Amino acid sequence: MALTYVTSHGHDAARLFGPLVDLYESVYAEPPYEEGPDQVSRFRDRLPSEAVRLGFTLVTVAQGSSLVGAAYGWTMPAGDWWSRAEGDPPAGIRAASKLAVMEWIVHPLHRGEGIGAELMRRLLADRPERYATLASDPRSRAREVYARNGWRQVGTTSLPWGPPMHLLVLDLETKSDR
Repeated sequence: MALTYVTSHGHDAARLFGPLVDLYESVYAEPPYEEGPDQVSRFRDRLPSEAVRLGFTLVTVAQGSSLVGAAYGWTMPAGDWWSRAEGDPPAGIRAASKLAVMEWIVHPLHRGEGIGAELMRRLLADRPERYATLASDPRSRAREVYARNGWRQVGTTSLPWGPPMHLLVLDLETKSDR
């Protein structure tokens, strides 16, 4: 069955929140995350406020009526950085606007099909920001994928509800497939 990619901005994304929460629950139930109802609820509760952030973009992919992948983020303005970061990034990164990639997930049954790469390609296409940034669990397989695709670690952060995370950056001006 064919895959259908959809890009949504701001409030237009709200119609996809239910399936997005279901996908999140499937992805993060696995090790090393092993997230439960509290984390899923936190994710569900924060979606509406994230959707109204400057530059919010959600890219989803469905197979038939089933959501199988999603990536979204919003603009982190120049001068801003992750609120719980341990230390500052290089000055040039802090001084530039950044796309804060909040989620980049693919259903476990659809990994290895190029879906994740296409989601990110679409999310990064035509962005005005100089950099993209994300937080990654260093225990995850995804962390290795990020490194292979040019994301570099510039810091760490600790959240009260999870493990320490690596803060990664991708320079969008030097990304060759942009």
